[in-house]
Amino acid sequence: MRLRWLVATMVLALLVAGCGREVGGPVAGDDAADDTAADDGTADDDTADDDTAGDGGDAAAGDCEPGTTDGDLLLYNWSDYIDPDLVAAFQDEFGVSVTEDFYPSNEELLARVQSGGAQYDVIVPSDYMVAIMIEENLLLELDRDAIPNLSNVDDNFADPVYDPGTRFSVPYQWGTTGLGVDLGAIGGDVEPSWALVFDPEVAGELPGRISLLDDPRETMGAALYYLGYSPNTTDEGELQEAADVISGARDWTAAFDSDLFADLVLTGETVVSQGYSGGFLDSFGDDEDYAYLIPEEGATVWTDTMAILAEAPHPCTAHAFIDFILDAENGAQLTNWTYYASPNAAAEEFIEEEILEDPVIYPTDEAWENLHFLEDLGDAEILYTDFFTRAKS
Repeated sequence: MRLRWLVATMVLALLVAGCGREVGGPVAGDDAADDTAADDGTADDDTADDDTAGDGGDAAAGDCEPGTTDGDLLLYNWSDYIDPDLVAAFQDEFGVSVTEDFYPSNEELLARVQSGGAQYDVIVPSDYMVAIMIEENLLLELDRDAIPNLSNVDDNFADPVYDPGTRFSVPYQWGTTGLGVDLGAIGGDVEPSWALVFDPEVAGELPGRISLLDDPRETMGAALYYLGYSPNTTDEGELQEAADVISGARDWTAAFDSDLFADLVLTGETVVSQGYSGGFLDSFGDDEDYAYLIPEEGATVWTDTMAILAEAPHPCTAHAFIDFILDAENGAQLTNWTYYASPNAAAEEFIEEEILEDPVIYPTDEAWENLHFLEDLGDAEILYTDFFTRAKS
C-alpha cells in the first residue's frame, strides 16, 4: 500500500504542476437529507435555531482537549458511508447523540455550506473539494493535539497536495469510480470500458438498462475518459464533446443516481451502472453474477476526508469523533463495513484479509497507471456543473 501511494502521490504532484489528473467520492439524496432533518429537528436550517448550535465556533482550534466534547455531533456525510455500530459506539463512549444528514455530491455539499444552510460539525468532502473549501475559508484548522490518533494515518496520506500537512482535513476512505455490471445479462467476457455506458453500438443495445452518477465531475470525467481527454480539462471544446456524449446517452439511461446505483443492478432495473467501488463490492458480495470493473480508458481514484466546518457548533465533539474514527480497530471496522480502502496504516492488521488482497479495493501497481485524481479547477469548476446540467436535462 505504501508503494502504491508513493507512486500515486508522485504522479499527482507532477500532474498538479502540469495540469494533469485527480479525485471524487460516494452518495445520497436531497429527500434523505430533508427527511432526516425533519425527523430529528437538529440538522438542516433549523439547526441554527437550536440552543447548542448558537455557540458555533466558540471553541477554536487549540481549545479542545483529547476526548472532550461540547455538545452533540451533527454529521453531514454521504449515504451508507459509516457502520451504524460505529456511530452507536461513539455515542455510548462519549455520552452524546449523533444526528446524520446526507448529500449526493461534493458540489451540493459546497453549495449548502456556502448558502449558510449547513450548520454541521463534521463533513466528509472529497480531496479536490477540500482544496476549494480551504480557499473559501469554510473549514476549521484542526487542533492536532486533540487528535492523537493522527499518528495512525499512512505516511502517504499525511501530506496530500489538496491539503498540505493535513491542516484542515484527515483522510477517511479511498477508492475508485467505475462500473457495476450484471454479468448474467451482458455476458462474462465483457470488456472493462466506458463504452458500456456511452457507445451507441454497445450501450444502445441496452435501452433503459443503464444508470450514471448524478455528479458533474464524476460523470463528465467518465465521458472525458471515454473520449481520451483528461478528467481535469478546462478546454470548453472538450467539455462540450463530453456533454454531447452524456446527452446522447440519455436515450438508454434509466437514471442519473448517486445513491442506489448498486441496488439498481441487483434488482435488474439496470445491467450496467456507474458508481463507487465500495458500494458495488459491498452489495454484490460473493455473487459471481455481478462484477465491479475499472474501465481501461481510465477511472477516478479519490480520497474522502473528515473535516470540521469553520462555524461548527461543537468543534470539540468534532475533534473527538475524528480521533475515534482514526483508532486502529475503529478504522478497520469502517473498512470492513464499507468495502472501501483505508488510509489508516494502523488499521491494516484488523482489516479482513479478503479485502486487503482484493485488487479491486487495493489496486495493483499496473492498475494505478490508469487511475487519475480530480483536481480543484478553480473558476472552471462551474463549467463542469453547467455542461453536465444541460447534458442530462
